[in-house]
Amino acid sequence: MHKSVLLDECIENLNIKLDGIYVDCTLGYGGHSEKILNCLTTGHLYAFDQDMEAIEFSKERLSKVSNNFTLIHSNFVHLTEKLNELGISKVDGILFDLGFSSPQIDDAERGFSFMKDAKLDMRMNKEQKFSAYNVVNDYSENDLALVFFKYAEEKFSRSIAKNIVKARPISSTMELVDVIKRSVPTKYAITRHPERVIFQAIRIEVNKELDVLGDALPQAIELLNSGGRMCVITFHSLEDRIVKQTFKINSEINDLVRGLPIIPDEYKPKIKLVNKKPILPSDKEMNENSRSKSAKLRIIERV
Repeated sequence: MHKSVLLDECIENLNIKLDGIYVDCTLGYGGHSEKILNCLTTGHLYAFDQDMEAIEFSKERLSKVSNNFTLIHSNFVHLTEKLNELGISKVDGILFDLGFSSPQIDDAERGFSFMKDAKLDMRMNKEQKFSAYNVVNDYSENDLALVFFKYAEEKFSRSIAKNIVKARPISSTMELVDVIKRSVPTKYAITRHPERVIFQAIRIEVNKELDVLGDALPQAIELLNSGGRMCVITFHSLEDRIVKQTFKINSEINDLVRGLPIIPDEYKPKIKLVNKKPILPSDKEMNENSRSKSAKLRIIERV
């Protein structure tokens, strides 16, 4: 069963009101959503996920708490659009947990794992046609190398891309792992396991994870009521960089008017940082859940 990361820290920092409107942009298997729902009486929770399996599981889980929730089968990049369709223009709190749920990783058929043989897939939304197979078999050598270097910072990106192109067609995860290992020095393959970061890079490309995050965060800021809070948990340095930069831009006075005696409202900061340094999992949590080790929690409040 999936363990929600930094669960208590998120709930504490959302400052949940009994009658508030809250959004879980990454429902998954419902750990954070269940905790939020438990805090509400007349309030309501809206939760997004692309994965229908996760939605079906969480629907049953949350129904045991209350009926004050609405599940939305959509990518959170459509946050404003989908909420507006439901008559919601402002909310009191928003949560993003950008990690992958354990059942998704552990399900060999989904093709996320480099340790289990399966068809190349890695789609969060099974209705999406574009998959890992398309990235591995259709991208040019240069485009593959760029994906590996940009999203994995892999120093052997070019040799891995070159050998992938030579080995095509590649249809399974273990075929891909074999090519990756043959593309780097033996000692490097044994000690660094480059297949881990290459799979991560392909997954990010398939699901356009960084693009949608960059589009969704400004929407989330605009949706927050004054005093409303947003918690974002990242697991990857590139994700965290996007979050940190977005929060920095929106928490500072625009350079165009800095130093003026009177700052026009449209140039004033939209948010304030609740924590300047990210909150990390405790030693206890990391010992109990190894997948929490790279997690970072950043929190902002709308002003």
